[in-house]
Amino acid sequence: MKAIIAGGGIGGLAAALALVRHGWDVEVLERAPAFAEVGAGLSLWPNGLRALDALGVGAQVRGRARLEGQAGIQDAAGRWISRTDTAALERRFGSVAMIHRADLLEVLRGAVPADSLRHGVTVRHVSSAGTVAHSGGESRADLIVGADGIRSVVRASIWPDAAEPRYAGYTAWRLVTPPVQVDGTVLADTVESWGSGERFGYSPLPDGRVYCFAVANAREGDPGQGLAGLRARFSGWHRPIPALLDAAAPDAVLHDDLYELPPLRTYTAGQVVLIGDAAHAMTPNLGQGACQALEDAVVLAASLDGPGGLA
Repeated sequence: MKAIIAGGGIGGLAAALALVRHGWDVEVLERAPAFAEVGAGLSLWPNGLRALDALGVGAQVRGRARLEGQAGIQDAAGRWISRTDTAALERRFGSVAMIHRADLLEVLRGAVPADSLRHGVTVRHVSSAGTVAHSGGESRADLIVGADGIRSVVRASIWPDAAEPRYAGYTAWRLVTPPVQVDGTVLADTVESWGSGERFGYSPLPDGRVYCFAVANAREGDPGQGLAGLRARFSGWHRPIPALLDAAAPDAVLHDDLYELPPLRTYTAGQVVLIGDAAHAMTPNLGQGACQALEDAVVLAASLDGPGGLA
């Protein structure tokens, strides 16, 4: 049985690995010139880590991640709004880990057979009968997996009348800073701080660098003001937020408006299935985008082995 996967991000590579482990012949089509990830940090909650365990790479990922310590929410002045009992969370559900997105992609990519990966191939259209038209010609498979993100070509091909991505009303910045100390101490906690229509969060990475993210209510398409705008916006917030932004490099800032997808009645049609952001792109408030894509990949492969198989 052969599967063609459109998209070589977290969901696509996880699906490839899951299907290979279940005996499928897999081909991953990625439009970028290389299987690489431009990004910052991401959190892996217990469900995501369990999915990685099911894929056989959980130990590798944990080895490149930082298991989170104390966490909580503060206001802009640094007063605690809530604290998370991370020990109780771990006892009940398992660990939470922080990793650089590129490290997670590297582990997944390394576990997929190299001859299954085709970069520089743009998917143009798919059919529910199992054909894929792309920049290299046309291919056919028993299963087509749409893992090509929130503006999925696979989704648009099969569900042309589905609702477009919906702007969430706010924009986001992500960046990774060099190690920053506060009062001579290396940062160890994960903190999110809330203001009026604004948030700022930070979490240390395993190598001492710090993953930071910020969101603010904004008009769709507002260009923002880059790092200088972030420094001005959060200059009066509690430590170490100004110091983190002072340590950042201007070219380290990634700025994206945030969108979500209205749900479809089903994520399958004929020989096509959607996973990850192509199926259910969501805002990052619960840190579940990558985790749900990993879950999708594991459940898809397990379902194909179950009663009824592909049907």
